[in-house]
Amino acid sequence: MVFSPKVFVLTLNWNGKVWLGDCLSSILGMDYPNFEVVVIDNGSTDGSEEFIRENFPKIHLLLNEKNLGYSRGFNRGLEYAFAQGADYFLIMNNDTVIHEHALSALVETALKNEKAGFVTGKVYFYDQPDVLQTVGKQEHPILWNGSHIGAGEKDNGQYDNVEERVFLDDVFTLVSRRLYEEVGGYSPQFFLEAEEYDWQARAKKKGWKFYYTPDAKLWHRVSMSMGGRGSLIAHYFDIRNTIIVMFLHRGILGFIRYYLWVSYHVTFDLITGLLAKLIKPSVRLKYYWAGFLGLCAGLFWIIHRRQVRCVPWLVRVLK
Repeated sequence: MVFSPKVFVLTLNWNGKVWLGDCLSSILGMDYPNFEVVVIDNGSTDGSEEFIRENFPKIHLLLNEKNLGYSRGFNRGLEYAFAQGADYFLIMNNDTVIHEHALSALVETALKNEKAGFVTGKVYFYDQPDVLQTVGKQEHPILWNGSHIGAGEKDNGQYDNVEERVFLDDVFTLVSRRLYEEVGGYSPQFFLEAEEYDWQARAKKKGWKFYYTPDAKLWHRVSMSMGGRGSLIAHYFDIRNTIIVMFLHRGILGFIRYYLWVSYHVTFDLITGLLAKLIKPSVRLKYYWAGFLGLCAGLFWIIHRRQVRCVPWLVRVLK
């Protein structure tokens, strides 16, 4: 008899009713024999709860009264699954469609590698089903967590080997219960963005490793809950939170190098945008302002260590 560890599939939802049908149907269609599905709803007002109860009655719902953000929202699901005896947690976005064999492939890879803390697979763009979004991350000498491997490439089998990775995106990732016991879950300091970066940085310090398997596949609509590609909210939090992660985990010299690098690029982009607007008034500066606000907010956190529990009003005004 083949051993099949118990997996809890966790997806976080905030007003994502429009994508839930495709996402949850694909999850329930997976061929893995031993899993349960949990949707953590972050105070949705679009009828998501009623839709799930009516169309997917076997799925367990955890309801938050308000939007707790990504980290605190997912942590509630992790705590629940842990208490229910999960051996692994599959964390995945709600704007995705997963291949029927994906979970089986992720678990197989995890079981073959003793210190596998996180395992992911091929992430494709939903609207370009044979084009890769990511198969893991590269290491960068200044940024540490570098660019996505395979981003924008047509899948011609060039990433068809199981390999260790430096970092992973958590669009979908299998997480070990033992890692969770030792490292904990997401840090509540991160409302949105870079939360997986911090989690994985903490896991690295404990000796955990991250793997990629080509046999697990998923299609992603790309940050649709935050407005899709080019989201001001995502850009703000990505700049802010990456500064915090580097400060916490990269050492003083690594942090200073990174902060000087990001300060230069964010400020240069804003100044260039302002100059361009003088010539062409139709130029939109909101994205550059969001990045600059994120730069200031990262430094503010280092000084005050104040947790963010919502999107700041300045960013909402920009949006």
